Amino acid sequence: MPEDSNAIDYVMEKASGPHFSGLRLDGLLSSPSKSSVSSPSHFRLSNSSFSAIDDPAAPHQPFVIGVTGGTASGKTTVCDMIIQQLHDHRIVLVNQDSFYRGLTSEELEHVQEYNFDHPDAFDTEQLLHCVDTLKSGQPYQIPIYDFKTHQRKLDAFRQVNACDVIILEGILVFHDSRVRDLMNMKIFVDTDADVRLARRIRRDTVERGRDVDSVLEQYAKFVKPAFDDFVLPSKKYADVIIPRGGDNHVAVDLIVQHIHTKLGQHDLCKIYPNVFVIESTFQIRGMHTLIREKDISKHDFVFYSDRLIRLVVEHGLGHLPFTEKQVVTPTGSVYSGVDFCKKLCGVSVIRSGESMENALRACCKGIKIGKILIHRDGDNGMQLIYEKLPSDISERHVLLLDPVLGTGNSANQAIELLIQKGVPEAQIIFLNLISAPEGIHCVCKRFPKLKIVTSEIDQCLNEEFRVIPGLGEFGDRYFGTDE
Repeated sequence: MPEDSNAIDYVMEKASGPHFSGLRLDGLLSSPSKSSVSSPSHFRLSNSSFSAIDDPAAPHQPFVIGVTGGTASGKTTVCDMIIQQLHDHRIVLVNQDSFYRGLTSEELEHVQEYNFDHPDAFDTEQLLHCVDTLKSGQPYQIPIYDFKTHQRKLDAFRQVNACDVIILEGILVFHDSRVRDLMNMKIFVDTDADVRLARRIRRDTVERGRDVDSVLEQYAKFVKPAFDDFVLPSKKYADVIIPRGGDNHVAVDLIVQHIHTKLGQHDLCKIYPNVFVIESTFQIRGMHTLIREKDISKHDFVFYSDRLIRLVVEHGLGHLPFTEKQVVTPTGSVYSGVDFCKKLCGVSVIRSGESMENALRACCKGIKIGKILIHRDGDNGMQLIYEKLPSDISERHVLLLDPVLGTGNSANQAIELLIQKGVPEAQIIFLNLISAPEGIHCVCKRFPKLKIVTSEIDQCLNEEFRVIPGLGEFGDRYFGTDE
């Protein structure tokens, strides 16, 4: 549903008046029991619905959000707002309308008598199969329903792939307990009935080719009774109730904040509190898109890699200890701030790690940088070839530089060497652009006190121990030796 309202929506919404008392924050500050579903509060969050992802040892599965409400209540607007604010996650929107059953020839002859708002109008079994498939990490071909012919398109479908978040939207997605049980969060969009009717008339006449009389007849005969019999009773299952739908920006913002908290940057950040992924933005995703493109020019690859590396280095520096410091400003005022860590050095893993040295030097004037060269023979063996480190490295905090964390074996050997040189494990910060989950497991299990700072965590390693989707041989691409 578009956010822009026409005159009739504007007048009717104004007539209903704002009612901020409908937003209650008690659910955010406490953990209500399941009995709270009978509470009259209009906005509440129940922690009981999120237990499926509270176990850090559980395998990664998408976070499933159910969004329901009466016809034309603004469900799509709410979904769009959530998607926009969760832009740093892969999101799939599944509309229950896509799973309408195609009408038989006999039903088509009496289509005016067909109840499209009854649970039997939907293929719930296929909807369950769709969500189960997506939760298992597999792609799915969602059918496309034609509301003018009342049939599914035989030659078209919508392909959706593995994702971080599944938003399941529809008027009856709370009706079947099997569908409800798949959800981690359930949202009910509550909008005045007159507003919903006005929106329905506009939608069905403009988008679905129906006349006003048939829309009103269908509403009185089927839509309103179905709302009273099926939709409204399902309101008691909601964890969150949003008055005024998409116009309630405060409620939507709080929901998104809660979802962000539950999702975290990545499941591995929950398992290992020493793993830090820099906050993703469209700029960061855009730069990752560019450097991962196999046909990008060397100049652009270096340019955007340097930008990302600088961000990772700055984030890594933020994890260093500091001391409080007061200075006098040009206005004669006293400013209370912090002083940077003095005892610091970098160590690059030759040779791709050398690509990160310029960013470190740009951030830390005159910093000492050591080097480590490790020869890898396949994946099972590695050999330390060369090391040149500051003589007083044991007294310093160390930023270990390597743009790609793959298996973690080379990283472990470099970290082991630093520890042998007297560097406390807790004083090592490992900086990289992308990390494979296998590498994070390998390093963090062996060295739980060091910190890892990365810009993205990729999917996995393939049979050749390459990061997928990855970005290829970083050193060759950066230094121009990949031809």
